[in-house]
Amino acid sequence: MLARLAAIVLALAVPAGAVALDVSPAIKVLPLVRATTSWNGAPISYPQGQAEITGMVIEIAPGAETGWHAHPVPSFGMVLEGTLEVTLKDGQKKHVGPGQGLVEVVGTVHNGRNTGTVPVKLVVFYAGAIGTPLTVKP
Repeated sequence: MLARLAAIVLALAVPAGAVALDVSPAIKVLPLVRATTSWNGAPISYPQGQAEITGMVIEIAPGAETGWHAHPVPSFGMVLEGTLEVTLKDGQKKHVGPGQGLVEVVGTVHNGRNTGTVPVKLVVFYAGAIGTPLTVKP
C-alpha cells in the first residue's frame, strides 16, 4: 500500500504535459490532472499567507456521507478504491471511481457520499496557508 501511495503521490505531482522526470523504461508517468478550475468550472485561487501543503488518505464507509461542508483552500485528490459521489447544493453531481482524479470545489458547500459497497479510499492534497482551515461547516 505504501509503494502504491508513493506512486500516486508522484503521479499527482506531475500534471498532464509537464515533465518532472526523465521518462524511461524504469520511470513511467501517468498524468492525472492539470486544471485552472475545479470540477464545477470555478477558477482556482490560492489563499494569502505562508503556503502550507497538507496530504491525507480519507476513508468513507459504504453508505456514509461527509456531511455538507466547504473547503476555503484548493484541494485535489484521487480515489484509490470505491465510488465517491460529490453533490453541490444546486444538485450538480460528480462521480469519481478508482484511479480517477478530482479537483475539488473551493468555497462551495458540497457533500461527499460513498455510493458503493466497499469503503471509499482517497488521497487528498490541500494547497492552503498556515492558520487557514481545510474544511468548514456551513
